[in-house]
Amino acid sequence: MDAFKLYISRQASSFGRYIWEQLILTLFGQMPTVVGVGLRALAYRLIMHLEGIVAIEKDVRVRFANNVRLAKGVYLDEGVYLHACPGGIEIGENTFVMHRAELHVYNFRDLPKAGIKIGSDSLIGEYCVIRGPGGVNIGDRVYLSPAVHIYSSNHECGDPDVCFIDQGITAKGVTIEDECWIGAMAVVLDGVTIGRRSVVAAGAVVTKDVPPHSLVAGVPAKVIRDFRRNSPLEVTAA
Repeated sequence: MDAFKLYISRQASSFGRYIWEQLILTLFGQMPTVVGVGLRALAYRLIMHLEGIVAIEKDVRVRFANNVRLAKGVYLDEGVYLHACPGGIEIGENTFVMHRAELHVYNFRDLPKAGIKIGSDSLIGEYCVIRGPGGVNIGDRVYLSPAVHIYSSNHECGDPDVCFIDQGITAKGVTIEDECWIGAMAVVLDGVTIGRRSVVAAGAVVTKDVPPHSLVAGVPAKVIRDFRRNSPLEVTAA
């Protein structure tokens, strides 16, 4: 029984909500073609906050659906996974979340800034992973290329005599300001702010703040260009 209660507590805000959300997802979640998209645009209003017309393809998984808010023109591609545990997920107008992307708050530590917020006219590429227990805020017109990973928490591991699992976590959060481009397979770690109109090169690991209008690359990522100045060095973000 304890295992059952734990499972339900990780899926929905109550047992009743779990039954209701799973019923709607089961009835409408696998319907193909534009017919399924149209029916979900109506039926999912019963379990999520949908503002205007949204397009949700089949096989989109949702947990804590009552904490999901989708604005007008949002598109969720097949296989997207939204886990909006109490901090919630908010996606702005005309933002696309592509095939198999995962937006996962999963905050069961009562962290105060947990949640994922994405602005308008942005793109979350295929197989991206965004983890929001420390809070992830993504601005307007931000493009994440395929397989970008963003982590807003981190395990403490400084004590050699204690397993990292028992040392607690930090959760400073991640902010990506407006009009940034994050290259394929880049990793953005907890505590980072990426300034407006910056570019992160493919495969970079961002561990420190990125100034506005900068191009960063490498492991760990370093500034290699200021777009407001002339520079001979360029790296493709892809």
